[in-house]
Amino acid sequence: MTTPKHVTVTGAAGQIGYQLLFRIASGALFGPDQPVVLRLLEIEPAMKSLEGVVMELDDCAFPLLAGIEATSDLNHAFKGTNWALLVGSVPRKAGMERSDLLTINGGIFKPQGRAIAENAASDVKVLVVGNPCNTNCLIARSNAPEVPADRWFAMTRLDQNRAETQIAKKAGAPVASVKNLAIWGNHSSTQFPDFANTTVNGSPVPTVISDHEWLQGDFISTVQKRGAAIIEARGASSAASAANAAIDTVFGLENATAADDCVSVAVTSNGEYDVPAGLTFGYPVIADGRGGWSVKEGFELDDFARGKIAITTEELVAERDEVRQLGLI
Repeated sequence: MTTPKHVTVTGAAGQIGYQLLFRIASGALFGPDQPVVLRLLEIEPAMKSLEGVVMELDDCAFPLLAGIEATSDLNHAFKGTNWALLVGSVPRKAGMERSDLLTINGGIFKPQGRAIAENAASDVKVLVVGNPCNTNCLIARSNAPEVPADRWFAMTRLDQNRAETQIAKKAGAPVASVKNLAIWGNHSSTQFPDFANTTVNGSPVPTVISDHEWLQGDFISTVQKRGAAIIEARGASSAASAANAAIDTVFGLENATAADDCVSVAVTSNGEYDVPAGLTFGYPVIADGRGGWSVKEGFELDDFARGKIAITTEELVAERDEVRQLGLI
């Protein structure tokens, strides 16, 4: 029998966690032949709710679910884990200063980084979903120097999925025909969904969609503000689509990327495309299917694109400087 992979999910009883767990247990993360052990972390007040989630997982009788560990203890949650999905965080609320938000989340992600370094498997990889995910990832990574920097990821795949759908609708084409769509920078309203390097059925988007004013205007703003639009519409933030994007991210990193495509994910910059080294920055990435990945080369960036990337870079630099001043990194 194949050795089970251990997957830790934090905030496991929350909306995104709840949507995520059943898909992991069904095989969506690693495929139909890979058993998993779920290690579920929650804060103590949510443990009763987590008990109910565990009951439901049991009641599904998933053939690939080899075990469940539910805990409020960080060390136990990350013990021997191969993939850590850091979902639980504190979202920004009305009237909250950014420094308050970063301080609160620093109290979550700094100890989680240490717990991963001290307890996880030697091949651990980490995907930060909880927002602000780029800088939360930077905090956790900075407090776990024992774990190589290329094992840390923050989720921009939700933005990629959103952007692909907008392009597909505008082009009147299936979403599967949209390839090579990069999300540059921060998972925030400054992100840049790169349409110029994207293709539809192999043709560059600007040759397929003649409305360039839409591409440079409403397309970008729709993707940037989609999360806020969902909150306004349903009274709660994205849950199912965020969980789906987390699945897509891990699957995309575990399997080889097609030559005409990319995976959008925030990784530790090594200076690619003139981005300051050390930032957790959204890039187009290609995976080799053997556990390795690299930032995809050859993206042509015009003055418009470079201007947009500069804006999101400045925001991430400001967040980095702020958490450094707060003593979180």
